[in-house]
Amino acid sequence: MAASSATSIRVGIGGWTYEPWRSNFYPAGLPQSQELHYASRHTTAIEINGTYYGTQKRESFARWRDETPDGFVFSLKATRYATNRRVLAEAGDSIERFIGSGLAELGPKLGPIVWQFASTKRFDPDDFEAFLALLPKDVDGINLRHVLDVRHETFKTPAYLALARKYGAATVFTDSDEYPSFADITGGFVYGRLMRTEPDVATGYQPAALDAISACAKAWGQGAEPADLPRVEPPPAKAAAARDVFLFFISGAKERAPAAAMALIERLA
Repeated sequence: MAASSATSIRVGIGGWTYEPWRSNFYPAGLPQSQELHYASRHTTAIEINGTYYGTQKRESFARWRDETPDGFVFSLKATRYATNRRVLAEAGDSIERFIGSGLAELGPKLGPIVWQFASTKRFDPDDFEAFLALLPKDVDGINLRHVLDVRHETFKTPAYLALARKYGAATVFTDSDEYPSFADITGGFVYGRLMRTEPDVATGYQPAALDAISACAKAWGQGAEPADLPRVEPPPAKAAAARDVFLFFISGAKERAPAAAMALIERLA
């Protein structure tokens, strides 16, 4: 399955190293050194989570770029040292170190950067705006796209939406009962983390649910906003311009994530 696509919709998984995938996704006997090569040809994007826990080497970003096909995209979860702090306005040094760690080596394969906040982090308008003001617009000539994964109910407010839109940052749409789920668009692209994969469903999500996700993805890509998703504000009356869409099967029954991603890619084709 080719990773490049004529549409702006990319679908993927979190990482590529996961032992259960060696019995239900990767071919038997596939060397671990070839797992990224394989995964990047059966999905169209991967969210890298290792960048959240520690600094990656510049050479690693370059290797990941070279091992994946044209059109493939990596999103990166930003360092936790920037987001898991009491005062977000003091994250400047951590943000600078992360952005300068070599991620620009991904070149055109650099997708959105995910800034994930703790589920206990409440919305403080002044501190949060100070954080957003620290996010750089580019690195080494590459435009950066930022997406905010906010996980406390206090973010479900028009004040937060207005602030994210002011700085052009997207907001993660989380398909989950564990975290706030709202589909209001705040940036120039859509980023979804789908967390309801079931272990006893071969494709992770039931076929009808995958059909619904496919319809939402197509609507988002065309600039529309699905009306049947949870929201803070009513959807706008007029469609926006076409936009990129990134959807990742994350958490839940992770062993089913690749099957869910491939099933969705097939529907979108």
